Amino acid sequence: MSLTTPPLSLYIHMPWCVKKCPYCDFNSHAIRDETPPYAHYSELLLADLDADLRDLGAIITGQKENPRQLVSIFFGGGTPSLFAPSLIARLIDALRQRLPLANDAEITLETNPGTVEHGRFDGYLRAGINRLSFGIQSFDDDKLQHLGRIHSAREAEYAVKSAQDAGYLNINLDLMYGLPEQDLAAACKDVEHAMDLSPTHISHYQLSLEPHTAFAANPPPLPDDDLILAMNASCQTRLLSAGYQHYEISAYAKAGRRSVHNLNYWRFGDYLGIGAGAHGKLTDGANGRILRRWKIRHPRAWQLAARGPGRIGGKQLVPRTELPFEYMLNALRLVDGVPLSDFSARTGLSLEHIATPLAQARCHGWLASDPQQLRATALGQRFLNDLISCFLP
Repeated sequence: MSLTTPPLSLYIHMPWCVKKCPYCDFNSHAIRDETPPYAHYSELLLADLDADLRDLGAIITGQKENPRQLVSIFFGGGTPSLFAPSLIARLIDALRQRLPLANDAEITLETNPGTVEHGRFDGYLRAGINRLSFGIQSFDDDKLQHLGRIHSAREAEYAVKSAQDAGYLNINLDLMYGLPEQDLAAACKDVEHAMDLSPTHISHYQLSLEPHTAFAANPPPLPDDDLILAMNASCQTRLLSAGYQHYEISAYAKAGRRSVHNLNYWRFGDYLGIGAGAHGKLTDGANGRILRRWKIRHPRAWQLAARGPGRIGGKQLVPRTELPFEYMLNALRLVDGVPLSDFSARTGLSLEHIATPLAQARCHGWLASDPQQLRATALGQRFLNDLISCFLP
């Protein structure tokens, strides 16, 4: 079967943070004695993109008669709000010269409430950022301190209101639950505090102990599984009653404000990744294959290699046997699921390749018995890892 070329997004990695949080396993690096070379790094991001365009050509850009547009850009990190609005503006202008942006392209900047001075948000808005994502995590000062965050609850609230005053209409707040020694009332209070600020999107996810983090080495006392389930259920009820649509395992949005960038990931869309450690996934429809590649991880090493082939940390053609698992790993996170026909369009495989695991998942009650839609049941969402594992090679 042929592969349909999906929408294209761009992820830009900005690796520096003021402080490394003890739960964080992202490619982020605490600022030490010297100020990071923000301007130089920004220039190298464009060099990295230019090298990708030389390497992959029409796979990225499409054909002249049918050019590809970027549906979204995401500045992630690290803490991208450490980069001045002028640098972000220069980057976005340069990106527009290299790749066409859709008229309604979503352009998101991750920001930490402790790293943005009042008055900077209007600069980001003028630069072309039309969506902000705040790493709040909690509105409880004790919990914030335990999580290693550099902001207070008051600073978080002030930052969000400042962004709204600057003209931002599309704002996400990241919140965690299952925090050290957190009880049900505290988890619900965090969600209620977030909703009081009227963001358009809330990402609500469980704190997990990831390998090679400070929390994994010295685990804090966390709530038990029953309490975690109660937190998720109670917070979900509050979010739904306030008009937030639950559209992905950990994501809630007001009508029309679902994250375009994340939806493209979950629907097995394409994305370029530039910057230290950034990952990309591209569909080569002409040759019926899917490519993954990633950049070398450490910012210093990446900067030294950003203009040439040494910037590539690894690459692979995704084996056909692994495509069902890779597809389901993303698509089954969506509460409404995806059309069953999308599986073949995005992987190039017929439905016969997944007939057995589909039957097994439906037998367990993890997958809805819908001949047109791939959708996890409530039970399947609860046991999502087990459901997805049905599709392992």
